[in-house]
Amino acid sequence: MIAVFSTIDMVLGLYTWIIIASAIFSWLYAFNVINSNNRFVGMVGEFLYKATEPALRPIRRIMPDLGGLDISPIVLLIVIYFLRIFIATSIAPMFF
Repeated sequence: MIAVFSTIDMVLGLYTWIIIASAIFSWLYAFNVINSNNRFVGMVGEFLYKATEPALRPIRRIMPDLGGLDISPIVLLIVIYFLRIFIATSIAPMFF
């Protein structure tokens, strides 16, 4: 069971970094810091969008419109942090 909980924690940690990378990428893209015509940049952007959009879309539907400010990645990071702590402190100890 330790392996299962460790794997879940690792996946959540990796997804956290993907969300952070997606947010940074979107800022760089919005301010034209990166070349959007570059094929590699397009592939990275497409991967980050497809990896994060299914989790961010429901949060964006619930959150009120804040103009140009999108705080859905922050909300998702807080949810992931809660899940990691909840698993480590409440669920995993029941199996050991």
